[in-house]
Amino acid sequence: MKFERNFIMLFIGIAALLGGLVTDQYLIHIGILILFYATLGISLNMVVGYVGEFSLGHTAFLGIGAYTAAILATRFGVPMWMTVPLAGIISAVFGYLIGAVTLRLQGPFFVIVTLAFAEVLRLVADNWVWLTNGPMGIAGVPQPALMASASNLGAKQAYFYIALLIFAFTMFVAYRFVYSNAGRAAVAIRENRYVAQSVGIRPFTYAMLAFVLGALLAGLAGGFYAHYISFVGSEVFKFSFMITMIIVVLVGGKGTLVGPVVGAVLITLLEEYLREAKELRMSVFGVIVMLIVLFLPNGLMGFLHQRRERYQAGGDVAPKPAPVANGAGQA
Repeated sequence: MKFERNFIMLFIGIAALLGGLVTDQYLIHIGILILFYATLGISLNMVVGYVGEFSLGHTAFLGIGAYTAAILATRFGVPMWMTVPLAGIISAVFGYLIGAVTLRLQGPFFVIVTLAFAEVLRLVADNWVWLTNGPMGIAGVPQPALMASASNLGAKQAYFYIALLIFAFTMFVAYRFVYSNAGRAAVAIRENRYVAQSVGIRPFTYAMLAFVLGALLAGLAGGFYAHYISFVGSEVFKFSFMITMIIVVLVGGKGTLVGPVVGAVLITLLEEYLREAKELRMSVFGVIVMLIVLFLPNGLMGFLHQRRERYQAGGDVAPKPAPVANGAGQA
């Protein structure tokens, strides 16, 4: 608990400092992507890491948030400081509705149904032309007036700090959930649903809470994405975003607060490094997932946590007293 809190505070502090010092727009863009994918990874980890249900439809909430922000901004002129929170709220509402159906299922049934929901929403986005502009998407999502009048560097830095603010809020929500009675109940459900029920824990209630919170955080990231990219299309529902989220959580370590942050840093940097190798990039990611699943099933942070526990356990073992010779201490 102390390590995670200190790591989060240190990461946010360093990011806030670098955001004002770095003047290279490309590096600031990389920082924004890291914060964006870290937010998505944490939102997915709420369900995968703490409830134990593997959702393949988490892009549904990212897409709902993005389309909500884009529609409100382009059609009704709602400013960004309102569209992003509203995107999170609308995504949370859909999370409750979808969770009411999917969380009654377990295992492969849960996986398939969540994936089906995301695919249905993608088809809706492609065919509901009046609302979503169909396959053409929604272009020209406006920037805040302050950023529109600023220089390119100033606008990038402003978006970086907005992404950092969303990330900080995400970490606050996740931290409060994980170290609350609800979070402990969710972990108990993950470890053994039937034992949790035997001590009075209601699996559906706490799983729903984690699911809705994950949808809320993904919706916030989607709302930010709409304004930052200035375009939203049905690709936000596609499986490519889902693959990145899964890799971020698995590489960093599911069931930890720090894991998705570490995974987002590593995967974003690797993705940028392999940008020229378009088809090879997905093969490399596939190999990484295979190696992680085989050799580091708990991710990098899970592995380090296990090593630290072994080291502390070894240091706590008291040394055996030296044998006393016969007759010692006798007059």
